[in-house]
Amino acid sequence: MTSVTSIERNKEEYSFIYGDEAVTYEVVRKPHSEGKKRKITIKVHPNCEVVITAPEGAERVDIHEAAMKRAKWIYDALKEFRSHLEYVQPKHYVSGEMQFYLGRRYVLKVVEDREALPSVKVNRGKLLVTLTRFNEDKTAMVRALVRNWYRVRAERVFHERLTELLPQATWVESIPSFRVLPMAKQWGSCSAKGNLMLNPHLVKAPKECIDYVILHELCHIAEHNHSERFWRLLTQVMPNWKEVKSRLDGMAELYLNE
Repeated sequence: MTSVTSIERNKEEYSFIYGDEAVTYEVVRKPHSEGKKRKITIKVHPNCEVVITAPEGAERVDIHEAAMKRAKWIYDALKEFRSHLEYVQPKHYVSGEMQFYLGRRYVLKVVEDREALPSVKVNRGKLLVTLTRFNEDKTAMVRALVRNWYRVRAERVFHERLTELLPQATWVESIPSFRVLPMAKQWGSCSAKGNLMLNPHLVKAPKECIDYVILHELCHIAEHNHSERFWRLLTQVMPNWKEVKSRLDGMAELYLNE
């Protein structure tokens, strides 16, 4: 399962004070492999979630000390991500709003044409929505047309990318079936039978990000959980997946915004 920000887990939360703010962080404990150095790592996600990954046996005081040592870095990262979120406003589906498709920005333009059928198309840097007439249902009609346009485009693009990427996934015998379904917290998922589910909002991202999610889910056909073997397999088919994931996570709030 590729989530928008992080893998599902049991909550273990603490906090510390920095300046005049209480910063809450979540601790994720992982088994410690023999022969490997015990590491405590900290990540601040674009949705302002602070996650500290620590070995299962790590003492709470050691985790807290690690957080305090990087308190300023955590605070500065939160401040930066919050500044980004200030610009994420709910869509009103009116001319001038920004839309995304395959990583590019398009300006939404809504026009009335009594001679034409309702439609959506990309035209010279604009996402052009044509309505037969304007009335009190204008916003709802534009929203429905745009959502359907994204869904249709997503099905086409995902099929193309899946076909292109499949030769890399040598453990998959044939093209898996997939569904396009809006999800609030996931970019994609893979069932126990190997069927994929992909979020239509993903079509707003660059192709490399789409490829990352598809390859992530294809790896789940071989490894159903996020084991070390899973990450090795993903690295084998996409060596730069961490950078691509970071890029996708950084734009998640904008891509998922409706």
